[in-house]
Amino acid sequence: MFDGLKERHLETWVRGYVRHVIHRARAPRFDGTRHLLFALCDHYEPLWGKADVAQGKVRVQAWEEGYPALAREFRDADGRPPQHSFFFPGEEYTPGFLDSLAGLARAGFGEVELHLHHDGDTRDQLRAKIADYLRIFASHGHLSRDPDGRIRYGFIHGNWALANARADGRQCGVDDELPLLFETGCYADFTFPAAPDEAQPDIVNQIYWPTGDLTRARCYEGGERARVGQVRDDRILMIEGPLGLALRPRLRSPIRIENGAITARDPAGLDRVRTWVQQAIGVEGRPDWVFVKVHTHGAPEQQGASLLGAGGRLMHSALTTRFNDGKRWVLHYVTAREMFNIARAAMDGRSGNPAQFRDYRLPPPPVRVI
Repeated sequence: MFDGLKERHLETWVRGYVRHVIHRARAPRFDGTRHLLFALCDHYEPLWGKADVAQGKVRVQAWEEGYPALAREFRDADGRPPQHSFFFPGEEYTPGFLDSLAGLARAGFGEVELHLHHDGDTRDQLRAKIADYLRIFASHGHLSRDPDGRIRYGFIHGNWALANARADGRQCGVDDELPLLFETGCYADFTFPAAPDEAQPDIVNQIYWPTGDLTRARCYEGGERARVGQVRDDRILMIEGPLGLALRPRLRSPIRIENGAITARDPAGLDRVRTWVQQAIGVEGRPDWVFVKVHTHGAPEQQGASLLGAGGRLMHSALTTRFNDGKRWVLHYVTAREMFNIARAAMDGRSGNPAQFRDYRLPPPPVRVI
């Protein structure tokens, strides 16, 4: 009946989810027009499954050709097509891959950020890797820059093991990873939710600042909810996607974990999109700006075929027809960077149409500046 929930590490997050439900129920009712900020963050791994470069090239080419065709079918309230944030794994660097993604970015379909799988690293080893990958990505025109030229980036940790999250210490090795990310220019982490993985924190459905001792493993377990009038410029921001228990009354297993993962076997129709929106993730004090950040692993053939075909059309049809009527909902497709910028604008007390704050703090990467 419960779809294997006992084996899904519920103990790591269900109490946080209950707190979230209570917090959401107690929040003042908002009856005006809401703006939906939608970001699709792709753990984009062309060499997934130990593929060789030739197979990886075919996978990238499928996106280079297929994504514009899909994206041109849909528009948000600002007239923009869906935006795809390609979190590319630094360890899979191949020049042609980043050049192809640069073409998509240049055409206005998305941006590239850093994804990284690593294991057994020291702090110095990880710093050197990140510096090398940032330099390489920037050489292809990717990643934002501060006014002084410093590279800024969004981050997703491979295998979810952010800040040495796993009990066995595998897939990371660096307890104080969050301060290191900040020092190297990371503006926000987009790793979570990770459920049913053990790395999932007890904080769910929030945009928040990590607090406490940031040098300890799993330091992301402590946090301060992002709110209007309060900003921390000395650490990265944590931007989570939706996580909860959703009802499926017509199926044999009527309860599921909804973790915002889009797969070929589990595409995103209207029911899932509604569940994402209902989590009401946002900046406290700005209830009319609702943030939905979902994720996928879009490079492998089966996933790519779904996202570029029927699965992608199903999701974007739900978004554009049910959450973009201009009265109850106004839809804005955003990249990961733009989502961060809009969240920061909310914290600084900005209001109105969030689309005007897409580049509020961090400008577009050079490849998108024409």
